[in-house]
Amino acid sequence: MTTRIKFCGAAGTVTGSCYRLQVAGRQFLVDCGMFQGTKTLKELNYGPFPFDPAEIDFVLLTHAHIDHSGVIPKLIKAGFTGPVYTTAQTRDLLSYMLPDSGYIQEVEVERLNRRNQQRGKAAVQPIYGRKDAEDSIAQIHPVEFEEWLQPCAEVRARFWNAGHILGAASIEIEITEREETLRLLFSGDIGPDNKLFHGDPEAPSGFDYVFCESTYGGRIREDVTPRQRREILATEINEAMAARGALIIPSFAVERTQELLLDIDYLLDKATISCTAVFLDSPLAIRVTSVFSKYKSELEGVEKGDHPFSNPKFHFTETVDESKAIARFDGGVIIMAASGMCDAGRVRHHLKNHLWRPQSTVLLVGYQAEGTLGRLLEQGLKKVRIQGEDIHVRARIRSIDTYSGHADGNGLAAWAKARKPVRQALFLTHGSRESLQAFQAQLLEEGFEEGHVIIPALDDEFELRTSGKTGKLRGVSKRLAADNVDRLDWHNELAQLTLDIRSALEHAPDGRQRSKLLSKLRQTLDKK
Repeated sequence: MTTRIKFCGAAGTVTGSCYRLQVAGRQFLVDCGMFQGTKTLKELNYGPFPFDPAEIDFVLLTHAHIDHSGVIPKLIKAGFTGPVYTTAQTRDLLSYMLPDSGYIQEVEVERLNRRNQQRGKAAVQPIYGRKDAEDSIAQIHPVEFEEWLQPCAEVRARFWNAGHILGAASIEIEITEREETLRLLFSGDIGPDNKLFHGDPEAPSGFDYVFCESTYGGRIREDVTPRQRREILATEINEAMAARGALIIPSFAVERTQELLLDIDYLLDKATISCTAVFLDSPLAIRVTSVFSKYKSELEGVEKGDHPFSNPKFHFTETVDESKAIARFDGGVIIMAASGMCDAGRVRHHLKNHLWRPQSTVLLVGYQAEGTLGRLLEQGLKKVRIQGEDIHVRARIRSIDTYSGHADGNGLAAWAKARKPVRQALFLTHGSRESLQAFQAQLLEEGFEEGHVIIPALDDEFELRTSGKTGKLRGVSKRLAADNVDRLDWHNELAQLTLDIRSALEHAPDGRQRSKLLSKLRQTLDKK
């Protein structure tokens, strides 16, 4: 048997999950996600796939998050005509998420092209538009958890609850050729035990290869009960309201927003917190919340019979005018808006309006990828650029990790050990360089064999075998050097340098000193 895998994303970095497998003349993908983070990384979304989309027979999709699903419409535009298999819940979420992604790309590219025209640069095209995304839903087919699917003669697959978000799955795959069977398991994103809404992650054991996410490798979180989680949230809200400012919560539209709404509703009902209003300023999150309501009988931790996301103080703002009207409130309100990493969407407008206000608070409630605005705020930068404007950060920047949809380092290690025996190799993906290395070290300490825990690089290819050494293919072309995959790029360095130069000029004692500084900069440039 000759089965090959190519790591087309989420290798050496967190986002862009995409794995191409080849066997017996067939080609299929597990996930087809969008890169997020630095501009260098996001530029890969605009380039060609590292394979021919027309030759892909089908796609197996773990869950709806855009870094796992976000370029499916592009795949279809580029010639893919086969089915995408995923859970019914994921399909329902994607019916809103993919068109929203297409709309955001259209709006952002339109804004970029206005700037490019002013600078004499060529116009660019969005990766795909809303119509492309809407059309793509017809190729997404729902499957049941724990029931075998046979998309072709050589391959069958089974979806297991991953405990991450609504509909999220780990995917078990069996590939049979010439009476020899290769068993694989793709973790998708693994949720923590005792997570709100979902049961603990599940999957069988005894595989040839396991492909495991590493988002929180090396990071250990203290286990908290639902009561403790609500107490932590209440403290943050009460401190923000005591400062007489607004509380801005950049929140992922799927799962995180619904968890927060449920807890804020509980705290308001118990009079543990007080505020004037709670604005959910995200059309996508509003629509996604309706999907959660549809499946509320399947959600754990939700009282039966009640609408789980309803409260008189909740205001769902869908239109642009409704969103703009929120700016009238400079205090006493909670504003939840996407995106969770502050990289797009309406939250950036609220951040522009509040980051410079010392009485305002920004509460980060999820993972912030390298190079995103959320990570820069988390790291304590005092100046940031939003939509071409320099913003002084005077607001309180707070971060809590009690709503994470990912298992921590110990949870990931426990999940991996529960899959034993892993006969050939465990591949670590979907993590930063630091988290991947920390997770690898922990697994080796806990009994996995040296050389059997592999960290692939972007675009690496391997031959997967039922016996013998796993073979890494040589001479494979790479879209990015490894050092450029998970590090701040020159765009980030330029933005920071621009802020530093402006700050130095503003703080110079007089015009003469400013001229001297500019002269030195000019001399440096002239030497190049």
